[in-house]
Amino acid sequence: MSADASGEIYYDPYDFEIDANPYPVWKRLRDEAPLYWNEKYQFFALSRFADIDAAMLDWGTYISGRGSILEIIQANIELPPGIILMEDPPVHTMHRSLLSRVFTPKKMQALEGEVRAYCAEVLDPLVGQGGFDFIADLGAFMPMRTIGMLLGIPEEDQVAIREQIDQSLRLEEGAPPATIDAMAQASVFGDYIDWRADHPSDDLMTELMTSEFEDETGTRRTLHRDEVLTYVMLIAGAGNETTARLIGFTGQLLSDHPDQLRELAADRSLVNNAIEEILRYESPSPVQARYVTRDVELHDQKVPEGSVMVLLNGSGNRDDRHFENGDSFDIHREVGRHLAFGYGIHLCLGAALARLEGRIALEEVLQRFPRWEVDYDRARRAKTSTVRGWETLPVRTA
Repeated sequence: MSADASGEIYYDPYDFEIDANPYPVWKRLRDEAPLYWNEKYQFFALSRFADIDAAMLDWGTYISGRGSILEIIQANIELPPGIILMEDPPVHTMHRSLLSRVFTPKKMQALEGEVRAYCAEVLDPLVGQGGFDFIADLGAFMPMRTIGMLLGIPEEDQVAIREQIDQSLRLEEGAPPATIDAMAQASVFGDYIDWRADHPSDDLMTELMTSEFEDETGTRRTLHRDEVLTYVMLIAGAGNETTARLIGFTGQLLSDHPDQLRELAADRSLVNNAIEEILRYESPSPVQARYVTRDVELHDQKVPEGSVMVLLNGSGNRDDRHFENGDSFDIHREVGRHLAFGYGIHLCLGAALARLEGRIALEEVLQRFPRWEVDYDRARRAKTSTVRGWETLPVRTA
């Protein structure tokens, strides 16, 4: 529901009805309550582009070191080192610098041929079948396959890993996750790390284990095993779900806008900009959170030190104050900078990889299926507190 018993605006990140289409309530927040207070879950929220943008830049006031997800901050748990999404400088600076040295755009671009070949492998048998599923046939496996290529994880094990990551994110109706155990989810990669230590290769996992760096104490060293484990978990988890949702939204939005689908089928030079508009219009990770380190005043209200601030970047990406007709989808829009990958020191390191996968997936689908229509009767949404999108998205192609 988007209103309480009195008719007042209400936003609940754990409400499946709101999550199915949060944009009407987010628009009301932007217009009526740009600084919103949720009494039930005890958090503030910002919904306008300019406010979210400023908060993401002000990492000293809105810190990530207590967590970047609402329920993690409120659980007040000690986080393992190396989860750069949930760290602050100077430790964040050191860890991000190391990861950016091995997780480079050049390495990701080098995967294009293999990613394209995988798409052809799964899509070719579907030609002439009358339809396929953007998630079950492509989005659920392509991101994990790509991450597996980077990390050197055997193909036969990638499906099980993807399913475990997906299960760890599932949400029950109307409540935050009951438990949070990131390292338990990371343990699935332990055997690969131990094996790779004895069998080095030309992959990202080996480079993480062998790269030397200067830590926050000034000591020059390589990563400890538990640090490598955390990095691997971060790369696999962050890149898997969000890219799958991007692929699903691509299928949905172009089905909903068949005129724009026809343009893309006729002119592939429009694909890159279309991916940016899809990311803006339906951000796969639309909600972040920060811990507030000092009293601040926003929109004539006080936000006390120790509060949790939720940043609705998915709302900011629809803000008419920044994007003209923000609720309209237009592959010709000059998108500019959006908030789908965050901003500031926590700008997503995997943005180049997500764009690559989104572009290749769309190009390969268009090559075989210039038209499709979503079968909404059989489509099913994913239920998590951190990403939005489709769990299944069957389409008819003939």
